[in-house]
Amino acid sequence: MSLTLAEMAVEVLTTADGRAKTALSHAHAARWRAARAAGAPIPVGRAEPPRRPARPEKPDLLPPREVPRRRPGSPQGRIALLHALAHIELNAVDLHWDIVARFTDVPMPPGFYDDWVKSADEESKHFNLLSDCLESMGSHYGALPAHAFMWRAAEDTAGDLLGRLAVVPMVLEARGLDVTPGMIGVFETAGEAGAVAALRTIYAEEVGHVAYGVKWFNWLCGRDGIDPKEVFHRLVRQYFHGPLKPPFNDEKRAESGLPPDFYWPLAEEVATAPGTAGFR
Repeated sequence: MSLTLAEMAVEVLTTADGRAKTALSHAHAARWRAARAAGAPIPVGRAEPPRRPARPEKPDLLPPREVPRRRPGSPQGRIALLHALAHIELNAVDLHWDIVARFTDVPMPPGFYDDWVKSADEESKHFNLLSDCLESMGSHYGALPAHAFMWRAAEDTAGDLLGRLAVVPMVLEARGLDVTPGMIGVFETAGEAGAVAALRTIYAEEVGHVAYGVKWFNWLCGRDGIDPKEVFHRLVRQYFHGPLKPPFNDEKRAESGLPPDFYWPLAEEVATAPGTAGFR
């Protein structure tokens, strides 16, 4: 019997190895696209996603403050930076398949699923690009410790689709737009062309992922007759455990549809709150 889209998503989420997970992600995304193009779309269906996705034995997952700081001026520091990015991309694969499977009780147009399947497919490519870079430098994904900060956002918003859209694409992935140009500069200076090419691909495609979050966040707010900016501010205060740290890439954020009056007030407000943890 053919799998529904939600069942496909759970298959990805319950696959531990990074390369195997991303291969399955690519295959399921291709099936979804082919069926849509043929006019015989795969049903979204229902499935029970795991509370946490399957993970390989390595890397060891540490509290964020215990992960060694990355000093990209050395080859080992650049390997550590690529490893951290690969870990983020693998989490992003699961985050996008999780949004497909977890919120099937919320009626959404087919385009919603098109966008997140495409995002998961691209994040799978990103993980493999970074893993290839690590292997070309004599390392591999799993060789260094990492942290589970990103999945905390998934757990916190497991019952709130608007909260998930606010925190994952519109905060965490938007942060990637802020920091990636500087990372590209680090690898350009080091003459590491493979890493530069991978990061440029990631940078270009992450704009679309933030844009999907903005689009569907605004769509849900419009359907329910509520103010998107006010709701975004409330949800970020509720779910995001740390400041929104400038400098912001206002140009790329605007390209994704995220206006400054969404994030600047929160940066000023949350950053001055006592006891807030920094975003790493």
